[in-house]
Amino acid sequence: MKPVCLVIGAGAGIGGHVGKRFASGGYHTVFCRRSDKEGLDLLVEQVKAAGGTASGVLLNAVEENTLETLIMETERETGPIEVLLFNLGAQIGNRNLADTSYKAFELGWRMACFALFRVAKTIMPYMAARGGGTLLITSATAALRGNAGQHSHASAIGGRRLLAQSLNAEFAPKGIHIAHIVIDGPVDAPDTLGKLLGPEAFARLRKEKGEGKDALLNPEKLSETYWHLAHQHRSAWTHEIDLRPWTDTPWWNDN
Repeated sequence: MKPVCLVIGAGAGIGGHVGKRFASGGYHTVFCRRSDKEGLDLLVEQVKAAGGTASGVLLNAVEENTLETLIMETERETGPIEVLLFNLGAQIGNRNLADTSYKAFELGWRMACFALFRVAKTIMPYMAARGGGTLLITSATAALRGNAGQHSHASAIGGRRLLAQSLNAEFAPKGIHIAHIVIDGPVDAPDTLGKLLGPEAFARLRKEKGEGKDALLNPEKLSETYWHLAHQHRSAWTHEIDLRPWTDTPWWNDN
């Protein structure tokens, strides 16, 4: 039986590429996303065409018991989840305080923080019983620095970071590697950044910073870092890492 990599938030960017990287390394990848069955099926087909194995699930992570059921059914029907990538986004766009409704603010927390808590509550007992496993958590600059228009996102992603630290403090001594990965820059992902900007603005961004200029984070290259993190020796685990294009100013120097 192959080890399983479960990707929660498997779009065409980081989640999809990380899932494909683990499939190429001998894992069975379970791709999970909220919508776009055609895109989900494409990821599975790409893995199979490359000689790997994968399956796909559509679900709404905010709905009650969806994440819990996904993990339990995967453990029971597919195999032990050795690597879980929590890659759910929670960006609702720039909104000033007056334009940030209670519902929008809470949704950011439910996606960025509470969903991770639910995932951890369900997967940690399995991993602890086996004495090992890896939880990879995609994060953002907002986890480290608040900004105007980011009331929902910064508070929610900041909570994600501190939850990751708390999980690490409890479960690293039990052999479970928890890595918090700060994406400090724009990712070349049409179904995340592309949707946020709109097709025309995203096309201009790609022309300006992509196409060989390497000024956008390349999700295929990012996936190699995720692979490395999941296979570090326990004597030299990384808990937090930040990634950005070579042209970008790091978050701590960005005024």
